[in-house]
Order: sequence, then structure tokens, then C-alpha cells
Amino acid sequence: MQIKNVAFIGTGIMGARIAGHLMDAGYELTVYNRTREKAEGLLSRGARWADTPAEAAADADVVFTMVGYPTDVEDVYLATDGLIRAAKKGAWLIDLTTSSPQLARDIHDAAEVEDKHAFDCPVTGGEQGAIDGTLTLIIGASEKDVAPVMPLLECFSSRRFFFDQPGGGQTAKLCNQVSLASCMVGYADALALAEQSGIDAEKVLEVMASGTGGSGASKSLAPKSLAGDYKPGFLAEHLRKDIALALQRSEDLEITLPGAETAFTLFDMLCQIGGSRMGTQALTLLYQEEGTCAAAGLDWSLLEQGDEDGEHECCCGHDHGDGDHECCGGHGHHHDGDHECHCHDHDHEGRA
Repeated sequence: MQIKNVAFIGTGIMGARIAGHLMDAGYELTVYNRTREKAEGLLSRGARWADTPAEAAADADVVFTMVGYPTDVEDVYLATDGLIRAAKKGAWLIDLTTSSPQLARDIHDAAEVEDKHAFDCPVTGGEQGAIDGTLTLIIGASEKDVAPVMPLLECFSSRRFFFDQPGGGQTAKLCNQVSLASCMVGYADALALAEQSGIDAEKVLEVMASGTGGSGASKSLAPKSLAGDYKPGFLAEHLRKDIALALQRSEDLEITLPGAETAFTLFDMLCQIGGSRMGTQALTLLYQEEGTCAAAGLDWSLLEQGDEDGEHECCCGHDHGDGDHECCGGHGHHHDGDHECHCHDHDHEGRA
């Protein structure tokens, strides 16, 4: 199969970088994004614009998607005018979004019925990995099965792991996110302990890096936290979504993930007080004085308002008007004025 035309749906922080590498490799690209301005960099380089995902996919040999939430993935693929129907026979449909393993299986099965090929391929490596073209791909298919599109995958990745079954990539990515989230809570705790004890937090990070107390998160994100750099390489609301998906899976398996539960509580709190569009390293703001939080754009009173009026920003992508729902992690949030954190006592003054 000769691959010439490629469509890319979702040109956000990561998607635009990945799409750029495909253009660098010589593929003709058609793009769609809900906000056109986020695709302008690609359009200026010669990419074609499509007004809908279906239009983008119509003549494409390969379609990549990188959208926000499982609800977005479901809509893009399985709606009446979705990719399963809109793409041409024999097309490859590759979802780079971190999403639901079951949804990935459903999309794969629906595509096969239509004589198309779909597989889940979530990525890890953050914005820098996307910029450098060194992402790690976590693939819900075998290496043999995806051989026809391997040259495209190699354009923006340095490592590829194959989990040989639909949804396997999503499950493995959720495992990665569970570990990441707990590591982030760990370094946030460590920095808070160092700062409140009056010792040099940067030197503490050096100590951690020299032994077993360090992590990828403490190496790449903790310095940003110390510098007050909360620009998103990966959005806090997206990590909250990923943890919620992992917790949903843990409930299906009837197992408990206490580290993930703690991380979800903290990231959920960060998102509720205005940090949803910050980078994940903004987690450390939960440990700071109220003035520091306010200067960064956070407002602890939003948490109290949410408790009072039952409003809660859900990470599942749905608008729940009745204030009584389950987020995509399967956890109900009961707004009785007591939003309990599992590891810290918060007085809503911006301090942990």
C-alpha cells in the first residue's frame, strides 16, 4: 500500500508538533481542529484545511486523531458522520489520544466491519518529546499488524511498544499515568517539606536525582515548579482525566489504587480552583500560600462555591446540570461542603 495522503485531527499542544513531523517526512497533510488558529502553523507550511473530521478523512490513506477526552474520541469515530463511515475502504485510523480501553476495542471492531483498520496508539514523552520527534508509542496491536504504517509512526517516535490487542495500548498508557501521578505527588510533598523546613529545595532535588528518590517527573517537572513556570506541556485537566480512566478500570477489576486515588483528589482540586489549563507541575501550588496561588491565577473560593452550589467540572467531557453525577473515573463527587483530600488537610487558604 502506497501512503500519500494523511489526515490529522486535533492540532493542539502535542498534535501540531506530531503533524509537523509528518509534513517534514513528505506526506501531504489535511488537518482539522475545532479551533482553526491552532492549525495555522501547519496551514502556513502547506497543509490543507478541512471543515469537518469527515472531510479531512475522505481521501486520506491514514488518519491520525489526537483529541481531548473519550467522549471526543467516540464522537469523532462512531458518530453518524464519524471516521468509521467517512474514511475510505482500506484506510488506517490511528488514535493517539489517551482514552478508554473498551472504546478502543469498540472502534477497532467497528472499523474491521467496514474494511478499515483502527488501532489505539497513545503516546508519552510530553511536549518536548513531540517537538523532538522522540515520543514513545504504546500500541494496541502487534508489530506485524501495523507494519504498513510503521514509516509514519517512526517520523515522530524513538521507541514503540506493542501490546498485541485492541485496547492494550490504552491500558498500558493508563499504567504509566498512574505511576506518573503518584511520582508527581511524591515530588510535590518533598518540595513542600524542604521549603517549609527552610532548606535549599534545589539541592534536595539533586539529592533525589542521585539516589532512588528521584523520578522522571522530578527531573523534568520539579524544576519548573520551583521556577514558578506553569506553562502546559501537558494539561492538568488531561492528567486528571487519565487518572480517572485508570480508577474506572480499577473498579472494573475490583482492585484499589490508593496512590491514584490521592493523585486524583489533588489534581481534581487543582482543576476546580482554576488550574485545569495549567501544566501538571502546577500541582505544587496547592502547597503554597493563598497570595502565591492568586498570583498564578488560582482562586480557592471556587472550591467553596462548588461545594455550595453543587457545580463540579467533570473530566468526562459532559455537561452535568443536576450536580449529581459520576466523572469518567466512576467516582461520585458529593458536594456536601466537605471535599476531603486523602493526604493533606487543606484550609482553603492556599496551603497544604
